[in-house]
Amino acid sequence: MNSGDTGFMLFSTALVFLMTPGLAFFYGGLVRRKNICNTIMACVAIMGLSVVMWTLFGYSLSFGGDHFGIIGDFRWFGLRQVGWEPGPYAATIPHLVYTAFQMMFAMITPALITGAAAGRMRFKALFLFAALWSLLVYYPMAHMVWGMGGFLASIGSVDFAGGNVVHISSGVSALILALILGKRRGYDHTSYRIHNIPFVALGASLLWFGWFGFNAGSALAANGLAAHAFMTSAISSACALLVWMLLDVIKSGKPTLVGASTGLVVGLVAITPGAGFVPMWAAFLIGALVSPICCFTVVLLKQKLKIDDALDAFGCHGIGGIWGGIATGIFADSSINSVAKWNGLVFGDTRLFTAQLISIGVTIATACVGTLICVCLVKAVTPLRAEAHEERIGMDLSQHGEYAYPSFNGLD
Repeated sequence: MNSGDTGFMLFSTALVFLMTPGLAFFYGGLVRRKNICNTIMACVAIMGLSVVMWTLFGYSLSFGGDHFGIIGDFRWFGLRQVGWEPGPYAATIPHLVYTAFQMMFAMITPALITGAAAGRMRFKALFLFAALWSLLVYYPMAHMVWGMGGFLASIGSVDFAGGNVVHISSGVSALILALILGKRRGYDHTSYRIHNIPFVALGASLLWFGWFGFNAGSALAANGLAAHAFMTSAISSACALLVWMLLDVIKSGKPTLVGASTGLVVGLVAITPGAGFVPMWAAFLIGALVSPICCFTVVLLKQKLKIDDALDAFGCHGIGGIWGGIATGIFADSSINSVAKWNGLVFGDTRLFTAQLISIGVTIATACVGTLICVCLVKAVTPLRAEAHEERIGMDLSQHGEYAYPSFNGLD
């Protein structure tokens, strides 16, 4: 073992943990004031749920053994035989440290989906959905991409820090859930104003800070690859932030703090699968292009197709992750990281690009089927959607019996 690598990975794990509270503030600021406690509580509850599920059986199903390249087994149930010595996935850090690092990915991924259901899904239903979705979608995806013998790894596709596992899977599932739930009441004739823009900026800043652990930590050592992933992440997010500001100026004549915050997040989403595979110059292009791609998708979904993906989970994470996976197939350089068997499309090789497209397709299919199964199972236990009166008075009061603001009188 290497104490430097161990310290670096423990710090990276703590950084990644910060991302879920950051997401809670980011989402919480975007919703109406009568729903902020409910929106934040969704992330907080998943923080507890994900740790218990991961340590009991989630880690073992994701990384222990292999069955058909899709799922593991229960050999490490309750972290049995997961100890201080290095495990099979990282040679210089304790097995427990690797487990903890991966646990933070399992924490934030289902939390991303909650943005699509904001303001209208019963808390009980959302909690059950998150548990089932982790079991039926996240654990198989983590195994297929990162587990030994995983199907998507075996075909040569690469995903450095979670483009498929985290962003595409959660984004596609968010879109399916939004379609099933339907629009928020009054969606077509009510103005849904963002109630706390400083919270949005705070959440985005925490996400950016934590994302350096997310991407650089995926090198699993304090080495040059970690530094490379750190810098590609910084470049992509900065470029996306600036381009989204430009888009705001083109559309309305003024840059907005919400737009800048959204831009930096989609820039991070886009670079995630390729952070440790693409050269520095490619990070500029990946970040600069993801903002117009995601902005167009959000406008298409909300204004043209009238789909109420409340907080743009699909438009930002789903589409941003898909672009990032494709971009990795275009720009990857195997000399940066030998995990990539082939170079990207710009270097004259089509094999990685093809593998990336296949992996994206498999991820979308897994998320769609898994989400539909989860919804059917949840509906057998409890209604998905809150009643009209509960939505009208706000999810904070109807689901939790509390207000975020003492002076709030129940109207919005």
